Amino acid sequence: MEFEDFVRARGSALLRYGYVLSGNADDAADLVQEALLRLSDTWDRVRNKDSPEAYVRTTMARQHISWWRRRRREQLTDDVPEGSYTDSHSFGELWKELATLPRRQRTVLVLRYYEDLSDQEIAEILGISRGTVRSQAFRALAVLRVRPTLLERGRA
Repeated sequence: MEFEDFVRARGSALLRYGYVLSGNADDAADLVQEALLRLSDTWDRVRNKDSPEAYVRTTMARQHISWWRRRRREQLTDDVPEGSYTDSHSFGELWKELATLPRRQRTVLVLRYYEDLSDQEIAEILGISRGTVRSQAFRALAVLRVRPTLLERGRA
């Protein structure tokens, strides 16, 4: 597969993944652009791997972590971007819940449940210990569990 074919075939999925990681469309587009720019220089080597897309997603996750380590501040907002990068209404509702979490907790949940990575893989990507991965996931899920579910809100 040629680089351009890969970008055409998987670009939208990578953009959705970037949106889930970052929480906004602009940062998602930047993550995809940066990852694909890096990939373009090494495409001949990467395309022979089992999953070039996994390579790109790992690059995006690492870049996202690098960015928020530099910022070190939360950018909290009540506004959720319009649904242009979401697949459905329920995804938008899910994002509203995830967006209330601190960045590290949100990233751990995305890598664990969206990417289906192990604690060890997440720890390696984020440069933290497995114990920190587990504690961040535990805290995030604890916060989400005490909130009313989407179904309960719909009945109110």
